[in-house]
Amino acid sequence: MMWERSVEVVQVHCQGEIGKVIVGGAPEIPGQSMLDKMRHINEVDGDFRRFMTLEPRASAHMSLNLLLPSRHPGADAGFIVLQADRAHAMSGSNFICVVTALLETGRVPMTEPETVVTLETPAGLVRAVARCANGRCLTVSLDNVPAFVEALDRMIATRDWGKIRADIAFGGVYYAIVDVDQVGLTITPDRARDLAEAGITLKASIADQVSVRHPEREGIDAISYVMFRSRDADGAVRTCTTLLPGRVDRSPCGTGSSANLAVLHARGELQAGDAMISRSIIGGEFRAEIIGETRVGGRPAVLPRITGQGWIYGTEILRVDADDPFPGGFVLSDTWGSEAGSLG
Repeated sequence: MMWERSVEVVQVHCQGEIGKVIVGGAPEIPGQSMLDKMRHINEVDGDFRRFMTLEPRASAHMSLNLLLPSRHPGADAGFIVLQADRAHAMSGSNFICVVTALLETGRVPMTEPETVVTLETPAGLVRAVARCANGRCLTVSLDNVPAFVEALDRMIATRDWGKIRADIAFGGVYYAIVDVDQVGLTITPDRARDLAEAGITLKASIADQVSVRHPEREGIDAISYVMFRSRDADGAVRTCTTLLPGRVDRSPCGTGSSANLAVLHARGELQAGDAMISRSIIGGEFRAEIIGETRVGGRPAVLPRITGQGWIYGTEILRVDADDPFPGGFVLSDTWGSEAGSLG
């Protein structure tokens, strides 16, 4: 085949959440840091993001991670999360996918039984320890950026549920965390569609009533996701993060679990050294622990550690063709839901 240009992708999932890793063929993204590059994608030129995240090359239930060289002296590489709505600053499940891809493809040398990998993200530098054996990455424990609370029990006026309470917290991106019983649902696979629609509806209401701005990272200034929360009988936190255009996270959500650690710490329910299990809608698990305390912009914050596992299930080569009739991709509401018109 005569291909002028192609994009190389490693197919990875973390507890069922697809987080493919773009390892070759991406265009140069202007900017000194990953934060600069993310802002360029979101504010100046999103063509490559649309090419990679929309149909016919992608589907609604996935993310892609743009792997980039980092100029930070302490980083092995950098990455930016690309989704259908925009580029995002950080994701725990996607971080685990990237580390797994780097180690198992040999792009970062693997040392058994443990390998330290440090990645630059738009949210900051994140260090991880991967437990390795027989050429496989068995678990990844990432020390996430500091997580902190913006507001507890913020009252949100909604059309469908009256006034509900939401905890607003940062765990790498901003979350609105909502106890799921307030919307009359349960975090079970048979309610996934209802949860997705409720989360997207709530996100729109919250965006009109709550403003956020990271005190130290310019450009991180919006609530990215609504995460529903409940408790299982064994004490685990059941999570369900909802994403545009209207789907649910298959994983327990690392950044959402980090934000929830900050909330539970602020409520006095967890202290430094404590850990909990975050469990997804399909039963996947992350271990989430508070390894320390700090401050961000003068406010109390916690240092989260998230541990989980990713799996490589294949590779793919995407052709970049000047004659392709859909270089910017497209979305249809039969697959992408009622929010299809807001994407791209």
